[in-house]
Amino acid sequence: MTSANAAHPVFEPILAELSEQHRDEVLAAFAAVEHSAHPVPEVQMLALRDATLRRDLQRLLHRVGRTLVLVGGTQWTSGYRDDIAAELTDAGWNALPVIDRAVLVLVLIHSVAIPRSQGILSGDSWISAQPTPADELLRYAQPGKGDVRVALQRLRAAGLVQLAPTRGRGSVGGTAYLPGPQLHRLTPVARKALQQELILAAAPYSPLAAAIRARRAHLRGEQ
Repeated sequence: MTSANAAHPVFEPILAELSEQHRDEVLAAFAAVEHSAHPVPEVQMLALRDATLRRDLQRLLHRVGRTLVLVGGTQWTSGYRDDIAAELTDAGWNALPVIDRAVLVLVLIHSVAIPRSQGILSGDSWISAQPTPADELLRYAQPGKGDVRVALQRLRAAGLVQLAPTRGRGSVGGTAYLPGPQLHRLTPVARKALQQELILAAAPYSPLAAAIRARRAHLRGEQ
């Protein structure tokens, strides 16, 4: 049985247009971007390198509410389409408990938002060499340190944070955390929205934060 024969029926109208070799290439790339823990280098897969096959892959992903996300110019992963993410948000869906969200925001503020505001980190990538020490997370948690540790375990299992060396900075148990690879699955629109939220949280009185609030107020006035 080929991978094409094992595909879900929802994909058949698209796969029927392809040769058997191209069906296998597209399905292999679909499995890779959907299930790989890290973005997939396009050099590894024909359906990521070839623009025509990549469009077919995009069509498959679209049918299940997903889309291709380009990472670093030469790697690919997949994430929720912006319209699907908006529908899920409007429906009140959120996969993370409140404590997990709070801990993730702290890691993103200390590892991404603050270094970026200081000019240490450039671009809009989640790749950072500025780990957040565990004690920086735990000192906000009196008396709920156990809850923070459990949240970190869940976030690591979900690929939203990852362990990093402390490089001489003091921390509990010698551990520190960086943003995890699953954040690469954010589309440009979702990434921009999260980055704005980080600016509002990390520097609420900055000119940039004021500009974000003004733009949001303007957009609400247009609706």
